[in-house]
Amino acid sequence: MSLTAPRDRAVPGSRGTPPPRTPAKRKQALGLDHGAWFLLLPALIPILVLSVAPLLYGASLAFTDSQAGRTEPTQFIGVTNFADLRFDDLFWDSFRVGLVWAFCVTALQFLLALGLALLLDQNLRLRWLARTLALVPWAMPEVVVGIMWRLVYHQDAGILNDTLTSLGLIDSNLDWLTNFSLALPAVIAVGVWAGMPQTTVVLLAGLQNVPLELREAAQIDGAGVWRRFATVTWPAIRPVVLAITALNFIWNFNAFGLVYILTSGGPGGETRLPMLFAYEEAFKYGQFGYAAAMGLVMVAVIAVLLALFLRRKLRGDAS
Repeated sequence: MSLTAPRDRAVPGSRGTPPPRTPAKRKQALGLDHGAWFLLLPALIPILVLSVAPLLYGASLAFTDSQAGRTEPTQFIGVTNFADLRFDDLFWDSFRVGLVWAFCVTALQFLLALGLALLLDQNLRLRWLARTLALVPWAMPEVVVGIMWRLVYHQDAGILNDTLTSLGLIDSNLDWLTNFSLALPAVIAVGVWAGMPQTTVVLLAGLQNVPLELREAAQIDGAGVWRRFATVTWPAIRPVVLAITALNFIWNFNAFGLVYILTSGGPGGETRLPMLFAYEEAFKYGQFGYAAAMGLVMVAVIAVLLALFLRRKLRGDAS
């Protein structure tokens, strides 16, 4: 007599129950009947109308000769815009500026935000006030931030030049936003200041989810502050770091409003990000098809860079 239970007598819903084989049974098991789709329509329709449809329409413009003010109908021209874009040195210069901007802002945001998050995670007095003040730059609109920092960087009336002059660090006022060597670092500093609170909040949430027992156990074992961070804290927040770093890079590369208010891409294109360049081609010169091709190229390159970044990080986590 066999002492093992037959396979077909497994209790439904138990760990050993095989998944449904047919699509109909899988839908039934997941609760995806026809009535559920009607409940999703109020959320799906705005996404399709306001996001997916404009995205597809913009992508289709990249393969046309769409221009502003022309009377002839728009025609399909294939990959002509992409072929012309390959030899556009101004666009690739702006792409280089965009990569420098995105890498620098993302790296500095992460380093400063990590230090601030570690500080705010400590049991300090008035910690709630410090956390509130850390969110102030995030709550300010980009236009307000840009105007405020234009006043800070002003050559004659800016507080930055007055402070540096009073400290004896400079002899004459500097024109931060029109100097070829100072404009990009100055704009990067503003981008770091404006985006750091968001990264700080995400990292702080990750730090607060680190089990306190692990920290205490490492401290009892004699591990120092750096050792506890490297062996306990960092492995626990690494998925959070990976997610916020990838998102920050995308957001920073696609930055537009802040740089537009500060410099409008000047001086001489030193701060002209690719999004600014595409904006000028579309709404200043009316080259809608050509600007759409720029957008597709930017999406493709950033997707490849992020794929390589995520693949390397995930391999490191697996090993």
